[in-house]
Amino acid sequence: MKRSAEKQVMEWKNSSRRKPLIIRGARQVGKTWLVENFLANQFDGFVKIDLEKRRDIHTYFEGNLDPKIILNYLELEVGRIIPGKTLLFFDEIQACPRAIMALRYFYEQMPELHVLAAGSLLEFAFGDISIPVGRVQYLHMYPMTFHEYLLAMNKEQMAEYILKSPVDVDYAIQKMILNELRSYFFVGGMPECVKTYCNSHSMVEVFGVQSEILDSYRQDFSKYKPHIDTTCLDAVFLGVAKGIGEQLKYTHLNDGHSGQMNRKAFDMLAKAKVIHKIPSCNPSGLPLGATANQKKFKATMLDIGLLQRLCQVPVELELKQENLLSMYRGKLAEQFVGQELLAWHGQELFYWAREARSSNAEVDYLTVRDGTIYPVEVKSGTGGSLKSLHLMLEKYPNCPNGLVLYSGTYKELSDQKLILMPLYCTATIGNGNG
Repeated sequence: MKRSAEKQVMEWKNSSRRKPLIIRGARQVGKTWLVENFLANQFDGFVKIDLEKRRDIHTYFEGNLDPKIILNYLELEVGRIIPGKTLLFFDEIQACPRAIMALRYFYEQMPELHVLAAGSLLEFAFGDISIPVGRVQYLHMYPMTFHEYLLAMNKEQMAEYILKSPVDVDYAIQKMILNELRSYFFVGGMPECVKTYCNSHSMVEVFGVQSEILDSYRQDFSKYKPHIDTTCLDAVFLGVAKGIGEQLKYTHLNDGHSGQMNRKAFDMLAKAKVIHKIPSCNPSGLPLGATANQKKFKATMLDIGLLQRLCQVPVELELKQENLLSMYRGKLAEQFVGQELLAWHGQELFYWAREARSSNAEVDYLTVRDGTIYPVEVKSGTGGSLKSLHLMLEKYPNCPNGLVLYSGTYKELSDQKLILMPLYCTATIGNGNG
C-alpha cells in the first residue's frame, strides 16, 4: 500500500532541521505500518520499542532523561544504535509519558539521531506531562483517502485522474470514478479493511474487520473509565455517527445522560481522534478559526466505512441507489467530503451557519484555496435548491464562487456563481492555508 505520508516522512529524514517526529492519529490508521514497511527501509539499522508491551523498559525513563544514558540501557536490550544510520522508533509512546518528555533531550543533545514515535490516545498522555513544545515535530495520519484506496486497488490511472482538474477529464471517466467511489463508501479507508477488500473483493469480510475495529475502540473506552461512564461514551459515539451533517446539541446526543456528561464524552472521543468537531464560523476573513463558534457545531467520524457499520446501514438497499448523494440520506457523502478535506487540506474543519435567530440557513463546509474562502455544499440538486449557498455568496462578496460537490459531472453556472464538481474532487478543492 502506498501512503501519501511517505513523502512527509522522507522530507523529515533528509531535513537538516530535523526534530524527533511524533506520528499522531487514531488507532489502526497505519502509523506503525508506515514506519516498519516504508521508512525503516531507508536506514542501515532499525530499532523498534513498543512501550505498551515492554513496560519493563519504562524504568529507563524514570530517572535522568539524558539520552546517552537511556541509549546505553536500550543498547543492552536491542544492540547498537548508531546516529545517522539507525532509526529509533518508540511505538505506543503514550504508554510511557516520560518517554515523550525525553524526546526534547534527544533533540537538544543528540540531533543527529533519527528518533521517531507513534501513538494513539496521545492527548490523554499529554495531560500528565509538560509537552516538549518546539522540540518535536508532528505528523497527523488519517485513514486512507480515496486516492490511496485507488492505488491499493491497482487503479493507478484512475487515481491520477482524481488529482487533475475535472475540466480536463472526460465525462465518461468522471462517471467511472464516481462508480468506484460507491465501493469506497462502504469499504472506507481503514488500511486493514482496504487490504481485505483488495484480497477478497468481499464486502462481508470487510464488514467483519470493521466490526473488530469498532470493538477495539470500545475497549479503548474502558481506559477512560476513571473519567467517564463507558455506556455514555458508547451512546455518544453512536449519536455522533447518526447525526452526521446535522448541527448537534449535547443534550440530544444521548438521552440516558446529562448534556454535561455527553459533552465530556464528546470531548474525549475527539481527543481520541475517532470523531472530529466542526465549529461554525464567519467566512469574512482568514484565518477561519478566528471567528469559530464552539457552541454551534457539527461533527464528522474518523472513517466512512466505520460510520456505515456503526449505523448498520442496509448495504444491499443503499448500493442500489443511483445517486451517491441519496445513500443513507446524504450522510455518507457529507462524511466523505469532511474526511477528505481533513486528510488533504489540514487539521481543522469549519462550516457556515447564519447567526440570525430561528434561521436554519447553513453551508456544509468552508475551504481555503490560495488565500480565498470558498463555501462547499454537498448536494444532489443543481442551482435551484441551494438557497443557503446563494444567501452566503450574497452576504460575503469575498467568496467568489460556491462549490457544489455532487454525483454528476463538472459544470459551471457562472450566472449563479456556482461550480458543480464530481464528489471525488474534494481532494483538489483546497490547499489548507486557512
